[in-house]
Amino acid sequence: MSTDLNWHKSSYSSDQQGDCVEVASQPDSVHVRDSKNTALPSFEVSPAAWDVFVSAV
Repeated sequence: MSTDLNWHKSSYSSDQQGDCVEVASQPDSVHVRDSKNTALPSFEVSPAAWDVFVSAV
C-alpha cells in the first residue's frame, strides 16, 4: 500500500547520507518511512498525532 503514496522528504534533509524520513499524508493518516531504505516497512499515525509530534520538534 505505501508504494502508492506520494512521499515527501523534509526540506531540511540533504543528500549527505544523513538520517532522514519521508512522509505521505492522507486524509485519515500520515505515513512515515526511512528515506535511506524505502524497502523497510513504513508506519502510520493519525494527523492529530503527527501535528503534536511536529509541534514538539
